[in-house]
Amino acid sequence: MTVLVTGGAGYIGSHMVYALTDRGEEVVVLDNLSTGFDWAVSPKAKLVVGDIGDMDLVSGLIREHDIDAIINFAGSIIVPESVENPLKYYHNNTANTRNLIECAVRGEVPHFIFSSTAAVYGIPERNPAFEDARLDPINPYGRSKLMTEWMLEDVAKAHPLNYVALRYFNVAGADPQGRTGQSTPEATHLIKVACQTALGQREKMYVFGTDYDTPDGTCIRDYIHVTDLIAAHVDALDYLRQGGKSAVFNCGYGRGFSVLEVVDAVKKVAGHDFPVELTGRRAGDPPALVAGADRVREVLGWKPEHDDLNEIVASAYAWERHLMERNA
Repeated sequence: MTVLVTGGAGYIGSHMVYALTDRGEEVVVLDNLSTGFDWAVSPKAKLVVGDIGDMDLVSGLIREHDIDAIINFAGSIIVPESVENPLKYYHNNTANTRNLIECAVRGEVPHFIFSSTAAVYGIPERNPAFEDARLDPINPYGRSKLMTEWMLEDVAKAHPLNYVALRYFNVAGADPQGRTGQSTPEATHLIKVACQTALGQREKMYVFGTDYDTPDGTCIRDYIHVTDLIAAHVDALDYLRQGGKSAVFNCGYGRGFSVLEVVDAVKKVAGHDFPVELTGRRAGDPPALVAGADRVREVLGWKPEHDDLNEIVASAYAWERHLMERNA
């Protein structure tokens, strides 16, 4: 059995590839390298440079490698950019994924795991938000992902394709073995930006919005270590292979930290202060978003091992130092 990992040269996808090859899986990576890096792919995996929207290419890979599961990480993920350029997101995240799903159906691939997002909840009526909460995304990024969830639901009813959609909350940190991490220079992830600022790669960082209805006025998010997130994907793959029914799971810890709390954690890990500018709200940001994460534990048996903000920050900081040395 071979797993096709799309977007496997990117931040989260590259961690998935290492997790799979670490346990002896045969892995083919499909990535157009628009935001990923060939060096981030496990040397035990086969990298094919191409796009998930290329149906001839994808169908050929499914036939050639006898693919039994597709894990899809390919897509665009920057919320403010989705507001400014929605068509890019509906193309990359929805239209291309639709083609990928059709290839899976044609090639009789039985299992599909999809990277969804907590952005499908929009501004939840209550926190934590559980999987049965109202789905009301407030930006094109969230809508593009929700449309794919709907496609998978409909396709699974019509064809022998079982899927798991994992709704990520805020993913952060890096591989504990230092093999891969968030490597896109202009990434907008809060912890990465704060680490870059602490290391002098940015003159200052911005905090967007200080007047939210939260204890310190800044946004609250549920930060999950990327290694724990990937463990949920491995559990999902095993679940599907054992005959599990199609399902949706939140991936988070069930508690949140404010932007200012995260900045303080980075300052603690770095051991010094750095410039932080408070500014206005950013379009498309809900005040608080925390996972109701019982289902993933109960159904998949997921057991997080890195549920500690300081550990998350320390691994991200170590990876940024590594990148500085690598790129020097």
